[in-house]
Parts: sequence; structure tokens; C-alpha cells
Amino acid sequence: MTIDVNAAFDSGNIELVGIDGDRVDLNIRRDAHSDFYQWFHFRVAGLKGRTLTFRLMNAGGAAYAFGWPGYRPRVSTDRQQWAMVEASAYEDGVLSFTHRFDGDVAWFAYFAPYSMERHNDLIARMAAMPGVSHRALGQSLEGQSIDCLDLGTGPRQVWIYARQHPGESMAEWFMEGALEKLTSPGDATAALLREKATLHLVPNMNPDGSCRGHLRTNAAGVNLNREWHAPTPERSPEVLCVRNAMDATGVDWAMDVHGDEAIPANFLAGFEGIPGWTDAQGERFYHYQQQLAANTPLFQTALGYEKSAPGRANLSMSTNQLAERFGAVSMTLEMPFKDHDASPDAVFGWSPERSKALAHACLDTLAELI
Repeated sequence: MTIDVNAAFDSGNIELVGIDGDRVDLNIRRDAHSDFYQWFHFRVAGLKGRTLTFRLMNAGGAAYAFGWPGYRPRVSTDRQQWAMVEASAYEDGVLSFTHRFDGDVAWFAYFAPYSMERHNDLIARMAAMPGVSHRALGQSLEGQSIDCLDLGTGPRQVWIYARQHPGESMAEWFMEGALEKLTSPGDATAALLREKATLHLVPNMNPDGSCRGHLRTNAAGVNLNREWHAPTPERSPEVLCVRNAMDATGVDWAMDVHGDEAIPANFLAGFEGIPGWTDAQGERFYHYQQQLAANTPLFQTALGYEKSAPGRANLSMSTNQLAERFGAVSMTLEMPFKDHDASPDAVFGWSPERSKALAHACLDTLAELI
């Protein structure tokens, strides 16, 4: 049978290099107008009963090639459950993995995808919930809406936003979990948060990059999380419209949700090094971080990024910009593309379900401290 490799769909990304017997050589396509690449998502058909080896030939030039060792791609036959392939290897700049096809077709991805169709379903479902209002804060470069869901009546202004980097799809799974919890009628934590705060959730800040199968940039090849100091309509309207909305409400507490390619754990990055740093502001962040670690085994504080030196914070990044601009307690949440080493799952690794569970724990912790 003819082997068919295809990525011409929402968030698809792959280029066929060649097929030699039971070996399929592939390249990951670069983000448009950019050198970034690492996200992949493709379908393979015509292989029932065969075992194939796939080789990502340009893996060594990916944005975070140091993240490949210990990583296992995801595979699905129903596009609902995404298990890790049984084994993978990274050697001489090539990521290889083998899969036996029991059915006619299978999909492979860097992480369980979160499609724009699912995004629109999420917006429709949540906008119809009691106490939730929807607004389009603006449009992307290619005309897609930047959706925001607002709920709660309290004085504290809470902003949670995700997928500035579109290939980090676990971030929107997190947002789905957060919205499901916040709209649950019998959830006491959700009721408390809606009483004490007004919450603004932007599930996907980069719909163009999501559709295009980009790792890190929008349609113009711009990394949105390096635009917060000076966003423009020409380069980064996605950031501009969200930051304008934040200026209108103010920000007391903010979380920017991401995925990390290399570290097999969940962790937070703060705003150390901003010019306006105060110990009191920093302590509120550290207290949240410590309490979250105490509340769930899905979070830890030992692994993470290096802290910026005093006065050296990058204000083009949202967490630093919001902490400096508003005096907010702001943070970047990172989740793994790999498994979660502290509580490994041999089948699914870090998964959509655990991303949603972490969202619940983050909101429970915020409710305790607010």
C-alpha cells in the first residue's frame, strides 16, 4: 500500500524528505518568517499491519534541541487520546521513533494538539455559562479574534492568558481546565474567586500561529512574548489588544501559561530583576509558589529557570512587564513536553488531563491567598 504523509490541516507541520521501505524521513517546517521550529503534527495512512520507523532529520537544528533527549512523541488513532510512542532516540541531530500500525491511520504530534475548532467550541460553551461574558479584545494579523472570557464581581483584577507560543498546546488544555472549574456551579473555590475577584481569561493569544503549526511565533514570525514593552498593530496586534485591555482594568495577579521543552517538571518563573522590585511584591509571589507546591504533587520549586539579576529583567516579556507596569504579582507557568518525572505516567506522560488538574490546583491556591 502507498504510504500517505499529510500535515495540511489545523496545526499541521511536517515535510516529507523520503520513504525507504519501512523508514520515513521527515523535516519539521520552520515558523513563517522565522528560524524557530520544533512543533510537529502530521497524519500517516496506508500502513495497517506494518511497523515504521520515523526520523526527524532536522531535529538537531530545532529551537530547543537540548530538549529531545528523554522526550517521546505522542500518537493517536482517534485524535482524542494521545499516548507516548513506546520509545524514541535522539542521536547525531536526528530524532527517531518506531510505531506499529494496527489500523489504517494514525496521527503524531509534539504534544496533544488543541485545535482552533476545539478553541471555538470552548468559547461557545463557556460564553453560554451563567455569569460569564465574552468579548473579542481585537484581531490577529490574519483576522482571527483574540477571545476573552470574563467572570466574577470582586475588586481584585486577575488575568490568566495562554499560548503566546502556539506550539505549547498544553497551555490551552490548562485554560480549558481553569474555565471548567471557574464555571462549575457546585465548586466552593470558584464561588469564592468570583466573589473576591474579577477574572479575565484569554485561552489563545496566538490563533494564527496555532493554525499554521508554528512553535513560537505569529503569522509575521514575531515572538509575542518579546513584544510587551512596545507592541504594534503591524507586528503584534495580539499583544497590543490584550495589554490595552489590561490597562483598562489594571492587573493585581496574572499568570502566563506556557510549556517547556527540556525540564520534566512544572514550575513558575517570576519577575526578579524588574526596576520596581520590592521585597513585599516578591514575597507575595514566593508565598503563592510555596503554597502551590504544598497543595499538589504536580508542582515543585527545585527545578526552574535562573532568576534575573537586579535591574536586568527583560521588560519585553509579559510577566516582567505586568509586574513593573501594575505592581502585579505576575508569573509564568511552565509545563513539560516530556513526562512529569516526579509522578511519571508510562503511557501518556504529561497530558491534557494533568494540565487541567494543575489548573484546578492553581485556582485553589489563589483562592486560599486572595
